[in-house]
Amino acid sequence: MVLALVVIAALSTPAVVPASAPMSAVLAAAEATWTWPVVGPIVVAFDPPDSPYGTGHRGIDVAAALGTEVLAPADGVVTFAGPVGGRLFVTVDHGGGVLSTSSFLSNVTVRRGDVVSAGQVVGSSGSGHTGSPVPVLHFSVRIDDVYVDPMSYLPMPDPSAWLRLAPV
Repeated sequence: MVLALVVIAALSTPAVVPASAPMSAVLAAAEATWTWPVVGPIVVAFDPPDSPYGTGHRGIDVAAALGTEVLAPADGVVTFAGPVGGRLFVTVDHGGGVLSTSSFLSNVTVRRGDVVSAGQVVGSSGSGHTGSPVPVLHFSVRIDDVYVDPMSYLPMPDPSAWLRLAPV
């Protein structure tokens, strides 16, 4: 029940981008044309911090089995691929000040400077946040270094890809 409420809340969040965002970022958010990096339910929604260093959740957590292929959400150039604090991350620059990051990976298949296409494998999912009850991919989007809701860039998910109903 709680998972269903989190998914509903995440899907009903309106697209919000900073007023200073370039037009390309605004259009991408309005069209929600990116590819999902993994397919699965959203188990933790975006929760913007009140200040740049405040608490919050600067992305979404998508449940994914350990080792699931992680895809580039849109065309771009890899600006970072490697460890941060012992965990693996991949960041892609999509132009116009828009960056996406896939976090807590089990392996990385790209290098800094690689040009990637939407849907290209950039790594494999790992266990997620320390203490996470299920393996997740943490996915975030920044515009000019300000975190924004990734759901603004992703199309409405098809729950039939991951939701299974049991007979009553």
